[in-house]
Amino acid sequence: MHRHPLRLGLTGGIGSGKSTVGQMLADRGAALLDADAISRSLTAAGGAAMPAIMARFGPHIATPDGSLDRAAMRALVFQDATARQALEAIVHPLVGSSTEAHAQAAVAAGARLLVFDIPLLVESPRWPARLDQVLVVDCSETTQITRVMQRSGLEREAVQNIIAAQAARSQRRAAADWVIYNDSLTLMQLREHADRIADFFGL
Repeated sequence: MHRHPLRLGLTGGIGSGKSTVGQMLADRGAALLDADAISRSLTAAGGAAMPAIMARFGPHIATPDGSLDRAAMRALVFQDATARQALEAIVHPLVGSSTEAHAQAAVAAGARLLVFDIPLLVESPRWPARLDQVLVVDCSETTQITRVMQRSGLEREAVQNIIAAQAARSQRRAAADWVIYNDSLTLMQLREHADRIADFFGL
């Protein structure tokens, strides 16, 4: 028996269009739970993760307003692999508990489908047991690089490094119950795919 409402994991590589699909499902009435947004709120000024982060890495890791200095943390993680593990050990459990609290609030409000937008779903051991099905938005690496360079102004090498740090496309597809191939779809075609999924889940 499935839990009600159903819990759909949504993931995809950077530039895949995952967040766009998530918003399309939300437009149809799904409750969208954005793990990245929750993570950012935890590391913003006054965020729940900041005291432990500052205790572990020192006060210099925060900006003057008390939020995480993302540039400094990226540089630290690049230099020291254990720094990433230490940061994730602080942030990931808080993201998990905060996401679950948001999910319970959505259930109480009568949501029929919970969509968990999780960039690192495949990389994380804690998510599969919490989800009923997984939707992967997939596209070629060439398309990823082009989209991210256009929207963010990052250099090609920087985008390639981000892609290399994420799960391989084959790993994500292997974990999927649903796959949307978003290489050359128009926005209208992408919405048609999202609408079919929304229809399946009774939205």
